[in-house]
Amino acid sequence: MFSSEPSTAADSQPRPQPQYPYPCALIFGVPGAGKGTQGEILTKIPGFFHLSSGVIFRKLDSESEEGYIVKEHSARGELAPDDVTIKIFLNWLELQCAAERFQPNEQLLLLDGIPRTIHQCEMLKKFIDVKLLLHFVCYDEEAMIVRIRQRAVLENRSDDASESVTRKRFQVYHKETAPVLEYYQDVVREVDCANIQAEVLSQCLEYLVPVLKENFPRN
Repeated sequence: MFSSEPSTAADSQPRPQPQYPYPCALIFGVPGAGKGTQGEILTKIPGFFHLSSGVIFRKLDSESEEGYIVKEHSARGELAPDDVTIKIFLNWLELQCAAERFQPNEQLLLLDGIPRTIHQCEMLKKFIDVKLLLHFVCYDEEAMIVRIRQRAVLENRSDDASESVTRKRFQVYHKETAPVLEYYQDVVREVDCANIQAEVLSQCLEYLVPVLKENFPRN
């Protein structure tokens, strides 16, 4: 079970951490839409901290029980079970807080790849307060599939190497993940992922900065 308060760094005078739920923004869209790229850019800007479920999953020990489960589902283009996904994510989030890489009293949490189902949205209610959902709109999914295959080669990502698995991931997205947009419909803002990276970043910041200022006011 997870406590209602995050763990802190193991020192004599740990920094006080705010209680859950943490204000956050979701970066959302089909595979290959550029969510991770923008998340990595944004996390270099003071006030933002990006966490990608895909990155977390790829760092798991494949010999561990959780790593094996994730690897098996990923190899089939399927989502890992909700309970396993949430457990991994929350453990990782706690570690980032404890190491003070993520500072909840100063940074807006940017989540990429989670939640991926309505059930996950419900499970995360007590831990995250979703202030904004950036929906990276894709009008050409075939172009995204080509992008993913190129990424597999450039980044040596075995999870992207199979076109049939990639197409299955798109099917799973439309069936299981797309309904999350309806769940958070009041805070959805659309971003055209076909634009150049600078334009996508500019549009993201247009929506993110007011959220940042509202939740982390400067004196």
